[in-house]
Amino acid sequence: MTVPTTGPLRVAIVEDQPLFRSMLEHTLSGTAGLQVVAAVGTATEAVRALRPGTADCVILDIDLPDGNGIALGVTLRRNQPTLGILLLSAHDAMDLLLDLPADVAAGWGYLSKTSSTSEEVLVNAVRAAAVGETVLDPALLERMTPRAGSAVARLTDRQYEVLRLLAAGLSNSGIGDRLGITEKSVQNHVNGMYATLGIDADPQRNPRVSAALRLLEETGPAD
Repeated sequence: MTVPTTGPLRVAIVEDQPLFRSMLEHTLSGTAGLQVVAAVGTATEAVRALRPGTADCVILDIDLPDGNGIALGVTLRRNQPTLGILLLSAHDAMDLLLDLPADVAAGWGYLSKTSSTSEEVLVNAVRAAAVGETVLDPALLERMTPRAGSAVARLTDRQYEVLRLLAAGLSNSGIGDRLGITEKSVQNHVNGMYATLGIDADPQRNPRVSAALRLLEETGPAD
């Protein structure tokens, strides 16, 4: 998936709560490099407004008054295979990303409305979804621990830390800044993590997406 190299990143918002929709629109409109092209409250309005090519990424509330946000996202993605999708929910429904049809599974992110998500996290998630990456809510990830016997449980502490930051949408440079290590060190940890998880360099699959989904699949709430 790619987005236009010129002009702002076009974002659409589908959120039924008027105040929250307005807050999202205000935040994203005030961010350099982003342009809100539509802000609607129902699935019906979204289908009407989001013709293929209208937006590069859409923020979707999972619970809409006239439909399910995930089903709407699948429809929009099949109409526009390059469309990034960022799901929002008031519930912890992050594992729903594991049930997406294979043909549309890349480029979906998930943020919880009730976590301490910052503007930076929101914007990073939008940008990542637009280029086909999978971004998971960092506050929810902090509450998860690897399942016993899983490949994720075999990662070193540092590799697991890198994986969690990768899944939260940080670049290798951003991970290095967060952990106080060089970008080359981050790449070494990423390579080791990919090897342990059995993620290869298949050009048809984004390894960062595969790693994020593996993290989601092989972790559970901390006791």
